[in-house]
Amino acid sequence: MATETPPSTGTPPPRWILKAMTRAHVFLNGITGGKMFNQLAGDDVVFITMTGAKSGRTITIPLMYVPYNDGVLLVASQGGAPKNPVWYGNLVKHPDIRARHRGREMTLRARQATPEEKPALWPICDSHYAPFAEYRTRTTRDIPIFVCEPAT
Repeated sequence: MATETPPSTGTPPPRWILKAMTRAHVFLNGITGGKMFNQLAGDDVVFITMTGAKSGRTITIPLMYVPYNDGVLLVASQGGAPKNPVWYGNLVKHPDIRARHRGREMTLRARQATPEEKPALWPICDSHYAPFAEYRTRTTRDIPIFVCEPAT
């Protein structure tokens, strides 16, 4: 008996809303010296500074905080949408990033987790942000996980 693949039903909010919310979140966190706006709906976020794949500009965005060894895991779920988030392409092209979590600054290098690594990484991701498990049921795409480790 064949297993059916779930249809892609995740739809992100309009991009302009996401951009406005992201800019406000980053700005407010910055003016408080990182003392406030470290959460989104009660879950910790990490502020990732990266280089835009097309623009070459420096971009800072808040993503769900998933600590891992001396770095973080970043999940390109976009709420289970059918396409990867824009920041996915940024990390693929420019893997050197900075991460800030509650005043702790880290210089990291991002790489995509291999298919062999992902089964061990999903429980870690889910334990820090439970909706990731639901997002995987909303899409047929293989949601990427980036392992971000100290740059050498």
